[in-house]
Amino acid sequence: MQIHVVREGDTLAAISERYGTSTGDLIDANELDAPNQLVVGQTLVIPIVGQIYFVQQGDTLYSIARRFGLSVEELAQINQIPVDSTLSVGTRLYIPEQPKPAITANAYIEPTGESVSQTLINSATKAAPYLTYLAPFSYQVNRDGTLQAPPLDNFAQIAANQNAAMMLVITNLEEGQFSRELGHIILTVQAVQNTLLDNIVNVAREVGFRDVHFDFEFLAPDDREAYNNFLRQAKQRLSEEDLMLSTALAPKTSAEQMGEWYEAHDYATHGEIADMVVLMTYEWGYSYGPPMAVSPIDNVREVVNFALSVMPADKILLGQNLYGYDWTLPFTEGGEPAEALSPQQAITRAREQNAAIQYDTTAQAPFFTYQDGQGNDHEVWFEDARSIQAKFDMIKELGLRGISYWKLGLAFPQNWLLLQDNFTIRKSD
Repeated sequence: MQIHVVREGDTLAAISERYGTSTGDLIDANELDAPNQLVVGQTLVIPIVGQIYFVQQGDTLYSIARRFGLSVEELAQINQIPVDSTLSVGTRLYIPEQPKPAITANAYIEPTGESVSQTLINSATKAAPYLTYLAPFSYQVNRDGTLQAPPLDNFAQIAANQNAAMMLVITNLEEGQFSRELGHIILTVQAVQNTLLDNIVNVAREVGFRDVHFDFEFLAPDDREAYNNFLRQAKQRLSEEDLMLSTALAPKTSAEQMGEWYEAHDYATHGEIADMVVLMTYEWGYSYGPPMAVSPIDNVREVVNFALSVMPADKILLGQNLYGYDWTLPFTEGGEPAEALSPQQAITRAREQNAAIQYDTTAQAPFFTYQDGQGNDHEVWFEDARSIQAKFDMIKELGLRGISYWKLGLAFPQNWLLLQDNFTIRKSD
């Protein structure tokens, strides 16, 4: 698989010829709705086995071979050139497909209202082949320990059709917000915990969930140890039922990190108890904050490095957003929220606004600016093939268990192609 960044003057025909593929394959792979109107800076995934490398200034056969994990002899033989060749800038070399590590891939899906929209059903169906777990968000705990279920439609069947498992997401959401008071009740009242665990086991049996995922947020700092003790109790009960336990963790960079979202999340203890954890490594750029990348890789790496200092790599799922934001400028605290949009919508907007897409190499994220018809300035940050490949490279480099997406329903076809190209996805037994 290849990533191509569109340059001034590029056409789909020229790009397809350059990489030895067809325009139809490029349109299908990238779900292009305006193939004759490419945006400068837009990324395209080239659906070929392996990739094409064009020799750059200073390259040698040795340096290229080392970069792609090959021997000089292998690279020379594949491209039918002498081992001692002097390479000219622009020489086209074929790099074969590399071995794929196995990872766990989870995706949350959040139906709203009383029923599941057709958009979410379609999204779950398209994503299921690439998933280990499908995680409907969420079963909300009532104050007596009973559960309020989300609409599920046929999610369980969609997952089963692709040999994916279901993840039972449990939250302390109340009236649309994470509730500190509800969290305290859950974590400190034994009768509520007993009722809750009974209900979890019954729902897991009835629906066929394989993993129970606790996403308790905005907890009181004083409830940190109570949360740890609850997880110990839950782990014992769930293990008796042959169920896995996982948790979602706010993006911390130290054990002493202050803040209402962080203090009750004990990375070391979660890493000890849980079978796996999801690091919520996104929302640096968020709807009510100033414009910036949603998951800048430098910030993400800092969180992952802290997690690795207190838990094994094979328990960590890297959290990844499937969306971006369009901010109206100037940003004002408490002003109108940024508009959420999918990577596909971001490309469409750049095209409509005749805006070239730029790339921040520190954050490893694409962005662009434009002025709307009313004279308002905008700044858009989103995800593309380059930014998601950077996260995949980090997963491989650090040996993480896998990835967890928030959330399905927003179109990003390049992600799924690259996920499949980089990894073998673990599936349910």
